[in-house]
Amino acid sequence: MGYTNRLKRGFYRHGPNYRFDDQVDFTDIKETFGFRTMTVGKWVTKEERFISANLIYDALADLAQILQLPPEALGLRGKLNFAFGHGGQQNVQAHYNSATQTLALAKNAGGGALAHEWFHAFDHHISRHLFPRHHAHFFASKLWLEHTVDTSHTLNLALNNFYKSVFLQSNGKHANQYVKQSMLADKNHGQFYMSMPEELAARCFEACIDQNSNIKNTFLVGGLQHSTLIYPDDEHIQMSRSALEYYFHGLGLLLSQ
Repeated sequence: MGYTNRLKRGFYRHGPNYRFDDQVDFTDIKETFGFRTMTVGKWVTKEERFISANLIYDALADLAQILQLPPEALGLRGKLNFAFGHGGQQNVQAHYNSATQTLALAKNAGGGALAHEWFHAFDHHISRHLFPRHHAHFFASKLWLEHTVDTSHTLNLALNNFYKSVFLQSNGKHANQYVKQSMLADKNHGQFYMSMPEELAARCFEACIDQNSNIKNTFLVGGLQHSTLIYPDDEHIQMSRSALEYYFHGLGLLLSQ
């Protein structure tokens, strides 16, 4: 199936009407969501640009709504670059490059991975606030397993609870079933991917976004029920959602002042 046909047929969305059916472009996305740069690949046709811009705009607006953040906050203080159909990795539907702070969606298969990759960007960005002495080139999820969170800000404590929910049982002492299953899967496949701290955290985040009852957007996050990847169970997701909602609600209030 061609990409344009997939765009017309393959993505479901239920949520607020932000655009009122107006056509947006990638400049609108850059300005609305506060990205540092916006790059579109030369192989993206004019029609694909129109369709994709609307899908990406709505998906990012949905993410901001779910997280209760001002839209411009998704650009991570203007540090996050966004690329569509440009700068990705072969056979990968989406990718976050921590070296260049670039979130890249593949033209033909990026739909459904936006929430996952945005969290990678956030996880990388927030490490400088949670671990100011150790953040260089690392994800906060990885550092969380090795260092103590800077507790000088109450929001750091709130986010600490999310990372705790990703990795540990409710007693806070032992790895939870989600981590154990992911480690076993990696062992069986002779790899280290499913149980990477940043991948565990990003999959947990996208599962939380997927379970929002008011907004559904399969361009933002989709296909989890049929995925071969390992995700947390419902009880785990509810615990992580509570921690996320508390953190991002507090962050949204702070940014709106």
